[in-house]
Amino acid sequence: MSAEIGQFALIMALVLSLVQAVAPLWGAWRGDPVLMALGRSASMMQAGFVILAFGCLAYAYVTSDFSVALVARHSNTVQPLAYRFAATWGSHEGSMLLWVLILAIYGGAVAAFGRSLRETLQARVLGLQGIMGAAFLGFLIFTSNPFSRLVPAPPEGSELNPLLQDPGLVLHPPLLYLGYVGFSVAFAFALAALIEGRVDAAWARWVRPWVLAAWVPLTAGITLGSGWAYYELGWGGWWFWDPVENASLMPWLLGTALLHSALVLERRGALVSWTILLAILTFSLSLIGTFLVRSGILTSVHAFAVDPKRGVYILAIIAVMTGAALALFAWRTPQMRSGALFAPLSREGGITLNNLFLMALTATVFLGTFSPVFVEIVNGDKISVGPPYYARTFGPIAVPLLILSVFGPMLNWKRDELGALARRLRVPAAIAAAAFLLGFVTLGWRQTVTVGALALSAWLVAGAFAILGRRWWSGRKDLGWAIRSTPPSMYGHVLAHAGLGLLALGVTGVSSWETDKVLTMQPGDNVVFAGRTLTLTELADVPGPNYVARRATFNVEGRGRTYTLSSARRAYQSSQTTEAGIRVGLLGNLYVSVGEESGRGVVVRLWDHPLIVWIWLGGLVMSLGGLVSLCDRRLRLGAARRVAPAAAVPAPAE
Repeated sequence: MSAEIGQFALIMALVLSLVQAVAPLWGAWRGDPVLMALGRSASMMQAGFVILAFGCLAYAYVTSDFSVALVARHSNTVQPLAYRFAATWGSHEGSMLLWVLILAIYGGAVAAFGRSLRETLQARVLGLQGIMGAAFLGFLIFTSNPFSRLVPAPPEGSELNPLLQDPGLVLHPPLLYLGYVGFSVAFAFALAALIEGRVDAAWARWVRPWVLAAWVPLTAGITLGSGWAYYELGWGGWWFWDPVENASLMPWLLGTALLHSALVLERRGALVSWTILLAILTFSLSLIGTFLVRSGILTSVHAFAVDPKRGVYILAIIAVMTGAALALFAWRTPQMRSGALFAPLSREGGITLNNLFLMALTATVFLGTFSPVFVEIVNGDKISVGPPYYARTFGPIAVPLLILSVFGPMLNWKRDELGALARRLRVPAAIAAAAFLLGFVTLGWRQTVTVGALALSAWLVAGAFAILGRRWWSGRKDLGWAIRSTPPSMYGHVLAHAGLGLLALGVTGVSSWETDKVLTMQPGDNVVFAGRTLTLTELADVPGPNYVARRATFNVEGRGRTYTLSSARRAYQSSQTTEAGIRVGLLGNLYVSVGEESGRGVVVRLWDHPLIVWIWLGGLVMSLGGLVSLCDRRLRLGAARRVAPAAAVPAPAE
């Protein structure tokens, strides 16, 4: 019965999304408050029905209702309860239902918490959200129905992909989708502003919290996804430049640019057209990520499906939404004023340069991701683009961006002086120089590049805290008040930039000093590796809830410690996975992964990963910084206030 209820709820949600798509847009055009209020009600009711549908599918998984085809394909009774529940979004159909759920919740949130918005702007945002909801609900119902029945129902189901039977599945996909889909709100705000003909500082103040609300979970989701791949796949790496990894990175890069440009628009009324364009492109790249996972156009361990029909439907959604948005942008922006003027050496100038570098990084990743497709279409050749390409293209652009990211927050708005800026940056520069000299003396000239990267990490962290130092120094006559009056958004800014420095430290350590070894071992054998002695003490079969593991146990001695470490090959019903043994430390990880077993013993792969844990600590600190900023009441309320002249365009004739 739950499947029928869920199916009915999806149909009702589709009907309500159509109402939401039409009523508020029509009401805003006619100035009819009743129709605009109907859009708000339809949005919240649609969210309620999608929540009901999602709950019905989750219930079918938890209760092992194998009469639902999706449950029969991705779950069985011996699968742990946590993974039966997480399997709700562990398939193509379930993940699309999660996408629609988050889209509906965001729409309901705009309706419920956007009462301070201009009524016509809120109505247009909700109408555009309704159009997107109708498109994806139609895709879900007509091509990817999660509630299809099996008659007769099998007595037992298959199982969820063993690689997905991990705690990472519980958090990673929902966080990514909160980010991907969250940018739909910024997209809707951008189009609504273009339709309305009014883009001003108040608009930026309303939209920035929604951008931040998407950026925070996307940052956390990418970070957790990297950690999940690190320990689950047994390959010893943290980022492979897989097409679907890139699909999450591209909207993150543009979302970061959007977050900064919206700040310029709010404070100074500048970068009007650029901010609108970024909002459009960021969500478009989120849609492209959805297309990559479901079209089969690129091979990836992250892919849900390889059905071209589904890919064509999503490609059509991307083409219509992005094409219409860019056409509206091209039509309306020539009539816009450019906004407040600013000198090249200013906070606005620094953020503009930051945006250009972020756009260049996005273009680099896009080209590397899709060039194999373009080449195959043109001449039929199959090529692959891997880490060497990104090392030669992404890194040289990222390094100057990181250097310049410290300058921006220390610049004054509108205009600044080079001498004054140099004085503000004395402390971060001194700390970075000291780090470089210490590293040069310790490591020698042969590792100059590594020493420079370590100094860059110190520059980023010191520069982040210099933001607080500048504020507190200016209020040093009453330091207690200066500290108490520091807004949460500034603390969040500091944490986000410091987290970037910690991430750079981790990347530097593992890229410069990683070592590895592959050998075959039998119980009793030992090997000296990275200052440690590892002894294989036991090979044993260990039963799990729905698998049998062949576990290798190692005794590790060295660096002043003795401990045991285990790695295993798990045999599930459908396939095998590798569970790595990892000794985590702030200075580095020892990583052990076992492979196939033969008469000569078991294949053992060893890695020493110096400082790698700082990659994930840095990513999580960045997410925490965004969350702290979002807790700033001034930002969260998004109250309208005029701080710069509106950059308006003539309203369309009514």
